Amino acid sequence: MKWKDKCFDALDAAGMFENSGHRTRFKELTDCYCNYPFFTRGLCKCMYLSAWDEEHFCILLGTLADMTAGREQDTDEMRSKGECIAEEQGSDEYYAYELSVSFLDGRHFHLDDSVELSPEMRHIISRALKAAEIIDQV
Repeated sequence: MKWKDKCFDALDAAGMFENSGHRTRFKELTDCYCNYPFFTRGLCKCMYLSAWDEEHFCILLGTLADMTAGREQDTDEMRSKGECIAEEQGSDEYYAYELSVSFLDGRHFHLDDSVELSPEMRHIISRALKAAEIIDQV
């Protein structure tokens, strides 16, 4: 069994998908991009986060399409763009992009309780961090 399938199964068994759309979008991303050299644990974590809704799924899908067209070997360019986009965002989106960048960097992300976020975004970030732990264990 491929690593991406083990990740999917582990996330599914842990009940980490919010709904069938989330599950399907994540599976589509991993199925399409698992054989590219830039597919890493960090990117897999970003895929989980972006698959949360259709809007972010489409943003990541466009980025990945550009990466394949440019024959990217790693996620360095994606990481740089993520940092730039984060700076242009409001509070909720800023932290979502910062989380993505931390996934790509392979570094720890901590969200302080004093940060003002919507309950929905706090939930999304919390679940993405839990999913990241599961992905790291696969």
